[in-house]
Amino acid sequence: MRSETEIKNLILEFSKQDERIRAVLLNGSRANQNIKPDKLQDFDIVFVVDNLESFTINHSWTNIFGERILFQLPDEMTFGNKDRYEENISFAYLMLFKDGNRIDLTLFPKQKLTSDFKRDSLTILWLDKDNLFTHLPQASDKDYHIQKPTEKEFLDTCNEFWWVSTYVGKGLLRDKIIYAKEMLETVVRPMFMKVIEWKVGIENNFDVSIGKSGSFLRTFVPGDFHNKVLLTYSNFETEENWKALFLMTEIFQQTSDFIADKMGFAINREEQQNTLAYLKKLHDKVDNFEL
Repeated sequence: MRSETEIKNLILEFSKQDERIRAVLLNGSRANQNIKPDKLQDFDIVFVVDNLESFTINHSWTNIFGERILFQLPDEMTFGNKDRYEENISFAYLMLFKDGNRIDLTLFPKQKLTSDFKRDSLTILWLDKDNLFTHLPQASDKDYHIQKPTEKEFLDTCNEFWWVSTYVGKGLLRDKIIYAKEMLETVVRPMFMKVIEWKVGIENNFDVSIGKSGSFLRTFVPGDFHNKVLLTYSNFETEENWKALFLMTEIFQQTSDFIADKMGFAINREEQQNTLAYLKKLHDKVDNFEL
């Protein structure tokens, strides 16, 4: 596997020789001093370029970076383009190489820097031929710090969690395990993780990040709490999914109560209690649903 230095030198050598490339930026985890480096980290690279179309008309120039085993052009795909600029200002190449290295390379037109470039706080300048980034601050993860919720955001998150939890319960009762897990993982869990994130934020003055998809969570919570969160990931057995759902409701209730107390927010306890009673009746297969 090529080392970080080898990849950096390859990128810089190519960039210095190509007059169309005016600046090179490193973003992402490799620019984050708070993350312990490892060989699986992507190289998130931005080329600020003249004549972007001269690159995208023929993608074979990317062969300079090595032998690829997987290649993706998200800006040419029919889905998954939520993060791209609406006018296709930039163009991305995602490349996984035979030696295990991965480069996520974005081309950004120099003429759009002033009007459309959004600088990431995790940015290190590798090359600047035209002094475009003379006042670039030191890289930090501040753009990714947990943000304080408003009371409206908090109440909406709680409502969504409790409301869609009933979908999960109905799916489990009907033995529609795929539907139940879809609701649990794509709607309920994001709300679940959001309140945990806010709890960590409160405990750390909203000056930290728990990483993408909570990847750094274990750093900020006690081991027993982290283990309880792990237990909410169940298999395909119906009863195991009921256990996971009820554990999620327990953690969510305790965590949302903590947030409401610390932030001075209102909380709808009737919403909590009614949903829990409803879920218990579904689990116990009680015919009379009057609560």
